[in-house]
Amino acid sequence: MCETDHLDSSGMSRRDMLGLLGVAGTAAAVTPILTADPAMAAASDLALDPKTTPADPADYAPPTGLALDSQAKDAALSWIDRRSNAIIGLNDRIWEFAEPSLAEWNSSWAEAQFLAANGFTITWGAGGMPTAFVATFSNGTGKPVIGFSGEYDALPGLSQEKGNPKHSPLAYHHDPYAPTYGFGHGCGHNALGAAAAAAAVAVSVAMKARNISGTLKFFGSTAEEQLVGKTVAVKAGVYKGLDAFVDWHPSSNNGTGWGSSNAMYSIAFHFLGTDGHGGSPLATRSTQDAVTAMATLTEYLRESYQAHTSRMHYAIRQTGQAPNVFPTLSSIWYYAREGSPARAKILMDRLVKCAEAAALATGTRMEHRIMAGTWNQLGNKRGAELMHANMTQIGPPKFSAADQNFGKALQRSNGTEESGFSETISPLTPPAPVFMGGGSTDVADISWQVPTIQMGAAHQPRGTKNHSWHHTATGAHHSGHVGMLMAARYLAGTTVDLLTQPKVIAEMKDEFERRTKNITWTSMLPDDYELPLYEPPKWFLERTGQKWPPKGVKWPPRRIVSTETAPDLGPALPPSNLPPLE
Repeated sequence: MCETDHLDSSGMSRRDMLGLLGVAGTAAAVTPILTADPAMAAASDLALDPKTTPADPADYAPPTGLALDSQAKDAALSWIDRRSNAIIGLNDRIWEFAEPSLAEWNSSWAEAQFLAANGFTITWGAGGMPTAFVATFSNGTGKPVIGFSGEYDALPGLSQEKGNPKHSPLAYHHDPYAPTYGFGHGCGHNALGAAAAAAAVAVSVAMKARNISGTLKFFGSTAEEQLVGKTVAVKAGVYKGLDAFVDWHPSSNNGTGWGSSNAMYSIAFHFLGTDGHGGSPLATRSTQDAVTAMATLTEYLRESYQAHTSRMHYAIRQTGQAPNVFPTLSSIWYYAREGSPARAKILMDRLVKCAEAAALATGTRMEHRIMAGTWNQLGNKRGAELMHANMTQIGPPKFSAADQNFGKALQRSNGTEESGFSETISPLTPPAPVFMGGGSTDVADISWQVPTIQMGAAHQPRGTKNHSWHHTATGAHHSGHVGMLMAARYLAGTTVDLLTQPKVIAEMKDEFERRTKNITWTSMLPDDYELPLYEPPKWFLERTGQKWPPKGVKWPPRRIVSTETAPDLGPALPPSNLPPLE
């Protein structure tokens, strides 16, 4: 069993917290959140000036003159243009590998090799995770220090042929009882890592050419899809010493902002029972019934126990493989998302109660384990304004007619408006006073350590969803290359300005300090947290110079094995002389 008492309670009941979301969007009404839920308050612009109402989108205008023309910026952007084929090659290789979280052996190696070949030094095993690394380049005084994020994990079931607007999995696994699809980059992490690596190298070239001081740190991050990589690395201190952090994510639009995200717990539940035969089910502790019961119980939370910010979803990862075989082990995996760590813990604790009830009802034994825990995102207004200025200065992407036809075909297969890929820069608008729910990112934990800038570039057509085969289809297609290269330009241009405008970094840091003055970040991972690792292949350990297992990791891990006995059903029934049936 895992305990989560490392996270202090806010002292508020669930009812109190839900009530906060009913307030009107005025400073007077929303200000109580500053004391009631400090993590949500810090992400609101009320943290900058609690006495004023957050800027109305109709009144707000982004500042001008932040993005400067410079020879250094020209040098960085020119390098991306000249080396576009190499950048696209990295993008496509990672797309083809399509490796799962925590096992991105080839993908992480390819990304690190790209950086090493361009003058970065590589340190493997960041935070104890074999496929995580830090690539470093330094020039002059080494100050300021700017961080980049590279991700490269794919998603299960999202394999798709590149450039095909009709669903056609590239990896299809035949099973007449349960066919499955392979892994695919339905979140665009192949492009995310390639664009960030290209931007880091482009800026390093400009730094050398124009004698600009600074240090660039590229963090190759494993398992973003499982919200593991950065949360573990942040707790281990891997991201210390940064002055600013620049990040992007593939999107359907071109834009940036300083809004928040949901905090999240990831929890795996395992139910252990006894063997049984489908034709003779008596005296069986059914683990399949247990996961089904838990899923049913948690569904009842949605109406009366989840606020607008809340998200709760699950996947049954392991249970019966044949109707006539009762499994002794079944597992179900949950994400519990809420607007702050305190709120997410309340929801997680409720999920644990549902698991305990399911185990009690089915006579099974339950174990659970926290797999990940990440904070809500802390935006940075000044950083977003700098990014928006650079996106406007550089301009939106330009897609070919063939790209647009492909995008419209994808939209048609998805049943959405056929408008193609976005060729505009979205307006910069303030976030809502109170965050009302959404996805999560492990970049959030970084955002509580250092002022963080995030943006999105059009990498999939509007109306198609992230985590879909539609997105996989664009990842190694010309349209995906266009969006990926534009993202590299936006990141590079913004970073050059950070290196050459100390006033902007100072303003970002001042805002960061004002947002965080009433709260201290503490990892949501328990002190006894166990890394969810897979053993690397021998070739990977040899190439990266790592030893197995990492320091502090016990290997092999403890096995989860059922030792349950059959339940007592009372006096025995008369014996049957019939032979067993299938």
